[in-house]
Amino acid sequence: MLRVRSVAGQVLLFQVGVVVLIVAAALTALVLQSRSDSGNDARHRTMAVASTLAHAPGTVAAMTGPHPSAVLQPLTERVRRDTGVDLIVVYSSRGVRYTHPDPTQIGKTVFGAIEPPPGPETDTTKTTQGLAVISLVPVTRPGGAAVGTVAVGITVRKVAGMAAEELPLLLGSSLAALAVCAGGTTLVSRRLLRQTHGLGPVEMTRMYDHHDAVLHAVREGVLITGGDGRLLLANDEARRLLDLPPDPEQRRVTDLGLDPDMADLLASERTATDEVHLTADRLLAVNKRPTAPDGNYAGSVVTLRDTTELRALSGRAEVARERLTLLYDAGTRIGSTLDVRRTARELTEVAVPRFADTATVELAEEVLRGEEPTGPRTDLRRVAASGTGGGRPPEAGRSVRFAPGTPQARCVASGRPVLDADAAAVDADGRPGADGRDAAHTEDRSGGPHALIVVPLRARGTVLGVVQFRRARPREPFDTEDVPFAEELATRAAVALDNARRFTREHAMAVTLQRSLLPRDLPEPSALELAHRYLPAEAGVGGDWFDVIELSGARVALVVGDVVGHGLHAAATMGRLRTAVHNFATLDLAPDELLARLDDLVVRMDRERTAQGEDEGLVGATCLYVVYDPVSGTCCLARAGHPPPALVLPDGTASLPELPAGPPLGLGGLPFECTEFPVAEGSRLVLYTDGLVEDRDRDIDAGLAILLTALSHPGRTPEQTCRAVLDALPPDHARDDIALLVARTRVLNAGQVADWDVPREAEAVSAVRAAVGRQLETWGLDGAGFTTELILSELVTNAIRYGSAPIHVRLLRDRTLICEVSDGSSTSPHLRHAAATDEGGRGLFLVARYAERWGTRYTSTGKVIWTEQPLGGGTGEVPGAPGDDPLDQWADVTL
Repeated sequence: MLRVRSVAGQVLLFQVGVVVLIVAAALTALVLQSRSDSGNDARHRTMAVASTLAHAPGTVAAMTGPHPSAVLQPLTERVRRDTGVDLIVVYSSRGVRYTHPDPTQIGKTVFGAIEPPPGPETDTTKTTQGLAVISLVPVTRPGGAAVGTVAVGITVRKVAGMAAEELPLLLGSSLAALAVCAGGTTLVSRRLLRQTHGLGPVEMTRMYDHHDAVLHAVREGVLITGGDGRLLLANDEARRLLDLPPDPEQRRVTDLGLDPDMADLLASERTATDEVHLTADRLLAVNKRPTAPDGNYAGSVVTLRDTTELRALSGRAEVARERLTLLYDAGTRIGSTLDVRRTARELTEVAVPRFADTATVELAEEVLRGEEPTGPRTDLRRVAASGTGGGRPPEAGRSVRFAPGTPQARCVASGRPVLDADAAAVDADGRPGADGRDAAHTEDRSGGPHALIVVPLRARGTVLGVVQFRRARPREPFDTEDVPFAEELATRAAVALDNARRFTREHAMAVTLQRSLLPRDLPEPSALELAHRYLPAEAGVGGDWFDVIELSGARVALVVGDVVGHGLHAAATMGRLRTAVHNFATLDLAPDELLARLDDLVVRMDRERTAQGEDEGLVGATCLYVVYDPVSGTCCLARAGHPPPALVLPDGTASLPELPAGPPLGLGGLPFECTEFPVAEGSRLVLYTDGLVEDRDRDIDAGLAILLTALSHPGRTPEQTCRAVLDALPPDHARDDIALLVARTRVLNAGQVADWDVPREAEAVSAVRAAVGRQLETWGLDGAGFTTELILSELVTNAIRYGSAPIHVRLLRDRTLICEVSDGSSTSPHLRHAAATDEGGRGLFLVARYAERWGTRYTSTGKVIWTEQPLGGGTGEVPGAPGDDPLDQWADVTL
């Protein structure tokens, strides 16, 4: 009675809609009014509490007293509990909290504006507890000066309650109204049924119209047969499908001229479900069911559906589905890496065997080098080939030249796909032949190629190469509908190939830049035996670097660093830092001071990039700087956020020395610490970057443990140590650069070092000169005696005249003869050209001309002036310089 299509049901639905609209309107008005009242109540309540506290007689005295929190905190908490507000905060004119529900916040500064407001004000804000109202009232002295602020807050939902109280009444009224509507509608519906006897004329007319429309307008044939095998009813579609005579009703189905199988099925009592019968060149799907549901056969209902076109369409739909699936797979599989050959191989593997029996990809030589082809070319290189089933691919990796007029040459010249239905006329290399087969692609005629599509690989208007798709018998040959699909497949692959080509070019440029910035040939100092490895990351160049710098006094500096990030920017930054380290090392700075200056440089680079608006990210780097002294056998080192070096003793014991980590370069203003410790002769120092020990699948602690295990073997050379480390920590698919530097220490024996303490007296110069001469005779360096005595005379004289005690002279016999004069003064000498009228100022000029190198380094107690001379006794003057003797530059009267 209450169905939607009945009159009673429609009336009931209308009444329910009206009631629901009225209830919704009332509920909306109630909620809006409640929200407005709640907000006003919250503002009045918080403002009243804040004003009361701010104007209370003792508030000003308490806030200006010695212990404002002790007086105000208990008072505000009692007021907060009594008034029901959520928050009462009293803070000074500087924003320091005197009171807070959370005692830990007392004494802290409030967020936002901390100055007292000019007058009482109220603000509404969203918090984690919902909408809240906060009232601010300034606390002023009698003269009007503000000494602080009282802030009172409360959530709006705390004062909201009217809607919840009236909601049950509203819902009860609406339910009662709905019940009255349903009861009234039920009574009306029963009365209508009694008056119309259950069915009206409109329903009868509609039923007849629907029956006639369904029977004659549907695209399925409908037959009704009686129990005696006569045809009782046939619609228009059944007449057409079975080609029935004009008046088939009341005739036996066996007399209608039907196909025997179809006539037997219609005359029998058996049922059928989607049975396919060939009738009048049509494939008909037949369904047959009995009309009597109780099992007594009284006739049957038969439906007929023409599936001829459906079968053809389903075949095409299946082909389209397979091609869409193939395109989807191509999108996910082609271009998985930025490697040209791998991308081309992925294209052939996707196409075979689902689209073709063989597939080959030929590219221009420039593409393999990362360059852009200059124009269409018929001489290409086959980089990938795949085949299966009836087709075997030709050999990949060799150059091919397509003959003029072949489908491949026409495709390259026109830049458009070419379909060749007679693929046996040419082979895969574009050479004409009797059957198109070469020695590498022999097939019999029963399984030979008989269809070819050549598609250009075009990207950004440039033809990178071609892809060939071939099918072999007995597979269906290609047709014109396959060409757009092959072109779409090639287009997707061409984009991936072009991306791989551009990456190859950029990666080659970045690697070239990086290699040019790294040391090509390391020095061979006598203090250390060295070996190194540098392995760039596969995905791109990074900023790892290493260096070996010879310092004064036979000392050697070992440097390993790592710039954050990858790409050209990281490589360029690495080059700047490496140059800076070289420049700072020439100043003979201590490791911690050198890192401090390097940190200043990185900070300045950050500021420059920020000022230029670059957005590659902040410059950051780590660095480890080690100075080894073969005379004392000690290492002095400092690090800036870099992994510590490994120390391998002569007995094979490997460890990581405890030394301060230091902040990474680029933070600015943080100090670095220097650590010094003795190193036994024959020990190995192993410096590395984090790419060696850190991996996405391995924790850095595990990597360090593997490193120490690989180093724990005595008697290995640095070269053997490098191989052992890389065998234990293989850089397969390295995501970061790896720099490894191994140095085995040597110590200068006592016979190679001579030193003397020099008193600060002018007479001591001759004694030092004589002692040095005797030492040079002992070393067999008589030829260097005159030059060495001249250099030491000048340096010792300057130390006595301008320096301070203690004065010390040291000679080192290494690959060169090293002279060092130290004193307690930090004043640095400067080379200058003396005027003709000056009595002095030529000493350092003589030192600079007769020594190969000279310089100054500072120590904690003063400075050291050092020189280096060849062991053979030559001078360090520049070849071709004017004059054979520096003394010839001044006249006798001047000297």
